[in-house]
Amino acid sequence: MIEYRNLKIALLGAGNVGAQVAQLLREHGDELASRVGAGLELVGIAVRDVDADRTVDLPHELYTTDAESLILSADIVIELMGGIEPARTYILQALNSGADVVTGNKALLALHGTELFEAAEQVGAQLYYEAAAGGAIPIIRPLRDSLAGDRVKRILGIVNGTTNYILDRMDVNGDTLDEALALATDLGYAEADPTADIEGFDAAQKAAILARLAFHSAVPVEAVHREGITKVTPELVDQARRSGYVVKLLAICERVTDPVTGTEGISARVHPALVSRLHPLAAVHGAKNAVFVEAEAAGDLMFYGAGAGGLETASAVLGDLVSAARRHVAGGPGVAESLTAHLPILDIGAVLTRYQITLEVADEPGVLARIAGLFSEHGVSVEAVQQSVGEARTPADVSTATLVIVTHESTEAALSATVSSLAEHTAVASVTSVMRVEGA
Repeated sequence: MIEYRNLKIALLGAGNVGAQVAQLLREHGDELASRVGAGLELVGIAVRDVDADRTVDLPHELYTTDAESLILSADIVIELMGGIEPARTYILQALNSGADVVTGNKALLALHGTELFEAAEQVGAQLYYEAAAGGAIPIIRPLRDSLAGDRVKRILGIVNGTTNYILDRMDVNGDTLDEALALATDLGYAEADPTADIEGFDAAQKAAILARLAFHSAVPVEAVHREGITKVTPELVDQARRSGYVVKLLAICERVTDPVTGTEGISARVHPALVSRLHPLAAVHGAKNAVFVEAEAAGDLMFYGAGAGGLETASAVLGDLVSAARRHVAGGPGVAESLTAHLPILDIGAVLTRYQITLEVADEPGVLARIAGLFSEHGVSVEAVQQSVGEARTPADVSTATLVIVTHESTEAALSATVSSLAEHTAVASVTSVMRVEGA
C-alpha cells in the first residue's frame, strides 16, 4: 500500500523522446508507483507552442509555456529539450530548488557537466543521465556504481548509431558513404544536417561523459581528439575486409602513460578504426550501439543495444526517474559525482596503438627496404607487409605497387613522424590511408 505522497514530475520538452516518456508514464504510472512506493504525477509539460501537432495524444491541459513555474512546482524535473540554453538555465533552477533532474542532454553535460554536478551537490539533489551516452544501453550506472571499486583501463565504444549504420552498409552492401547516408536519412537515423554524426561531434560528447565516469576526472569535450568518417572510402573498407578487419567509428577512453615524463593520464578520442572481425565490436551491425569496457578486476565487459530511438531512449529516462523517486522516498542527500582523481588529459601523441598504413610506391628493386628503413628511423616496428603490383597504364607510366603495412604498437607521435617522412620520400607516390587498429 503506497503511503508516501505523490511525487510531482515536470517534463521539459515533448519531442520524440519526451512524448514517449509522457505516454509511458501515464500508461504505466501505477506499475511504476508500486516499484517506487509513491505515486508519480505528471504535473505538466513545458513546450514552446502548446497547440503544435504532437506524436502522441496527451491531455491539452498538461502543456504550458511557463517552464519556470512548472519547475518550481516539481519534485523531479525531466529535461528532454536538448541544446545548451535554455536547458542549462532550467536544470540549474531545478537543482537549486532541491529537485532531482533526469536528462539525456549529452551536449550540455559534455560542456557544463562539472557546473551542474557541483550545483546538485551543494543542495543535496542529484542529476541522472543514463540516456546521455548510449540510448537504451545501461552504461552510466555500471561505470558509476558497479565498477566504482574496480580500475577501468579502457573503453571502446560504438556510440553513434548513424555512423555505425553507414559503415555497416559500406562493409556489408558495398555502398558508398553518400549512398549509405541517404538511406540513413530516409530511415530517420540521420538528421537533415548530419554533421554532428558523421564528423564525430556526437560521439566526442559521449566520450567526454564516459571518460569522466570511468576515470573520476573532469574531461572537457574540447580535449577529446575527434575525426569523422567522411574520408572513409569503399576502397578503404574493402582493404580492411581483405585484411580481416571492419571499419568502425570508435569512442576510445583509456589510461595512458606519457612516454617522456612517465605521468599517468587520460586519453579520450573519436575516430574511424580497424577492428578485428574476431572482436565482439565487429558484430555490432545496423544502428546499434555497444560499449566494450576493459577493467582490471572484472575483465572484459560489453554492453549492447539500441543507441537511439524515442521509445528505447525513454526506457533509460524512466529508469532514472524510478531511481530518483526511490531516493525521495528513502530520504537523504543525493550521491555526489566522483571527480577527485584529477588525472591530466594527455595529447593523442602519447597514445600507444597499432596502425595500418597503405602506400602506393614505385615498383622497383629496393623500395621495400627503403620504406622499412623509414619506419625503423622513427622507432616504429613493422609487424606485417602485404604487397600487390599494379600495372602501368601507358608505356610512359611507372608501374606502382600497393604496400599495406601493419605496425606493432607505437605512439601516435612516432607514427605521425613516420607518415610525414613517407609522404616526402621519392619512392612513395601517395600515402593512401592511415588507420589505427584497435581492440586487437
